Amino acid sequence: MLKVLEEAGIHVDYIVGTSIGSIVGGLYAAGYTATELETMFQTQEWLTLLTDRKASLANEPYTTVDGVTYVFGFPIRDRQSKGWGVMKGGQIEHLLDSMACAKGCANFDSLKIPFCCVAADIRSGEEVILRQGSLAQAMRASMAIPGVFKPVDTGDYKLVDGGMLNNLPVDVCRQMGADIVIAVDLQQNDQKPRQQTDLSAISAIADLIGVGGILNWILNRPDIEKYIANREQADILIHPYLPDYDVTSFGNKIAARMIQSGVDATRQLLPQIHALDK
Repeated sequence: MLKVLEEAGIHVDYIVGTSIGSIVGGLYAAGYTATELETMFQTQEWLTLLTDRKASLANEPYTTVDGVTYVFGFPIRDRQSKGWGVMKGGQIEHLLDSMACAKGCANFDSLKIPFCCVAADIRSGEEVILRQGSLAQAMRASMAIPGVFKPVDTGDYKLVDGGMLNNLPVDVCRQMGADIVIAVDLQQNDQKPRQQTDLSAISAIADLIGVGGILNWILNRPDIEKYIANREQADILIHPYLPDYDVTSFGNKIAARMIQSGVDATRQLLPQIHALDK
């Protein structure tokens, strides 16, 4: 989407992201171009970065080091994690921090493009909007899938993936001052919120906020209600066709195909975007 907007000469005034949207959006807001981000996503070893794989243990079928069990270098169990998510996300945060520092970041309103991202406080079940501090830590918190990544502790919060509460934060973008909002929706399933619930994620959430809290979240699913409302509030809704991909889809060829799907979906709506931009 950003690639097509750049080619069309359409300037972005605000960016808000959740999960992978926080990473792409945060780096773009910091000054990276769509082409630079495309290169990054096609050249990085994402499986290693996201899983905190230890290269030194890559040839070990099964071993335990400092309480963490590894299979061919991939951490599969942390005896001290208590279900909070085995992966610390240190490698991905280090990459994001090095990229953000190269552009100079502090208050997110002072970035090249004002930016904020959405996380969720797993203790209170409240949405948390991150606008300042460490950009890398904010992006890392927004993508901390419960049951997979360890939550990010910051202040009084224990933050996890903002998709738990607000996966398409059109409302937050309006609050920042946007008059026209272009939303990129990666949900599939006939463009409806997912009804299936990840049991490993439920277990991790239950460990942190208690059975009552997780039951309340499952029964009410506040993310679905907000998702539907935000879809309706978007001026332009870009919905790339990604039926065969999920969060485990890695590799430069896969990334290229997903990016092209976004390009195609955006180009189809370019006349409507131009009309709103006048």
